[in-house]
Amino acid sequence: MTKTYDQLKKQIEALSQQAEAVRRKEVAGVVARIKEAIQAYELTAEDLGFGSGRAGTGKSGAKKARPAAKGRRRSAASATPRYRDPSGNVWGGRGPRPKWLREAIASGRKLEEFAV
Repeated sequence: MTKTYDQLKKQIEALSQQAEAVRRKEVAGVVARIKEAIQAYELTAEDLGFGSGRAGTGKSGAKKARPAAKGRRRSAASATPRYRDPSGNVWGGRGPRPKWLREAIASGRKLEEFAV
């Protein structure tokens, strides 16, 4: 039997309501387990990353990841070049080899020929 468009829309709505009810039930279980863990480990909002204080200062004693240092990093442009070709292309020796160097090596030249 072929269903009409209206019948399919009603079926979709019924399934959506059923899915939402199942979701609410599952969420309630997850929330209950989380609350148990929070109570068992005496976690605070800060421990969970929700507080305004520093992470890792709560009662749990768990170590938290430190934020990255805010020192200045040298850019690739300011690095001392270690390799240079006659055209003026340079490479500092860090990261992937640039295309000009890969092509030169593929054509039979040696890396040492470009050393500064």
